[in-house]
Amino acid sequence: MPVFNEEAVLPETFTRLVQLFDAHPQYHWRAYLVDDGSKDSSGDLMAQYASDDQRFEIVTLARNFGFQSALAAGIGCAENVDALITMDADLQDPPELIPALLQRWEDGAQVVLAARRTRQETGLRRWGMDLFHASFGRLTDQKLTQNNAGTFGLMGRDALEAFRRLPERNRFFPGLRAWVGFDVAEVIYDRQERAAGQPKQSLRRLISYALDGLFSFSRLPLRAVTYAGLMVAMIGFILGAFYTLRRLIGIEVAQTGFTTLVTLVLFLGGIQLIGIGVLGEYLGRIYDEVKQRPLYLIKKRSRRE
Repeated sequence: MPVFNEEAVLPETFTRLVQLFDAHPQYHWRAYLVDDGSKDSSGDLMAQYASDDQRFEIVTLARNFGFQSALAAGIGCAENVDALITMDADLQDPPELIPALLQRWEDGAQVVLAARRTRQETGLRRWGMDLFHASFGRLTDQKLTQNNAGTFGLMGRDALEAFRRLPERNRFFPGLRAWVGFDVAEVIYDRQERAAGQPKQSLRRLISYALDGLFSFSRLPLRAVTYAGLMVAMIGFILGAFYTLRRLIGIEVAQTGFTTLVTLVLFLGGIQLIGIGVLGEYLGRIYDEVKQRPLYLIKKRSRRE
């Protein structure tokens, strides 16, 4: 569970997790909360709760590395587990759904997805999320088993070990989870409003996250630029042949209007810049990968024996 500036919601998060753990003593629970460089009192609150309940472990990162890196840190610290559940700290994904995930896992599924039937976001964020989930499977090479599933879900031991072998720096968690395969099941639920506080993922970060998903799992942008280039070249060849033929047979001299010239130059320049931009997106991600910097640095960890 990554945590970033969630002091307003953490008391209820701990309360509901403790109620869940106490209500199902047949499982040996361990909760890994990753403090992703919080600037408020989230770190102190987590340390206080963890000191009172040995089932909680706090992983403090050296700075804010972002949600995906914090998620990877929690997954990396969760060793020797039979099943691992990933979720947000804001309680939009209700902990009370976890027993249903565990039931599907006990029935044989290695990956259990919590698929959203409804969600509470509104406005531009809601429109963008719906558009992304509707189009991701059509635009990428990796098809998601459930397009409306996010971070919330469960991975069994085999799927988890396979997932840990994926070294990407620009990570799109649902796509990576789908890539590992294994037997998949799903549990349908209604996503709730935040229990308290404001969303910590800005629109800019959400757009960056969507682009990571697209460029990590699709070569379609490169192909689209290639197709656009072929189309423009074909149109240019046809127009060139047309005006050449008109000149040769003496019908009229090809027009040399300023507006036509400027329009063609701007159109071709725009296509070229778009192509360079697409190549830059892929090249930037290659650059991140070859540097091989760690996804996160752990400052402190409250280990439990």
